[in-house]
Amino acid sequence: MITNSRFSTKYNENQVTLINYLKTQVHNGRCFLKSKYIAKETGLSSKEVGTNMAILSEICPDFNIERYSYSNSTTWLVTPGSSNGFQRIEHSIAAL
Repeated sequence: MITNSRFSTKYNENQVTLINYLKTQVHNGRCFLKSKYIAKETGLSSKEVGTNMAILSEICPDFNIERYSYSNSTTWLVTPGSSNGFQRIEHSIAAL
């Protein structure tokens, strides 16, 4: 894990959790993910996932995130963004 990321100060802990999760799910191409399944795998609530995915869709260059559909849970279309390569982000609790 890389702890010194140029993005580490602009994301909160939940967003860091989601970014790291998305990096394990999105490889080459696109990925469809439901909020309720992301929540189950990350330990966040579905509401936290939805709120933070919407924020990440605006501010995270690593991914193109768009709300794709809604049926029992929001489905997100996630594709690799404009940045070259992924870096894993980690916050230390003491730094927050």
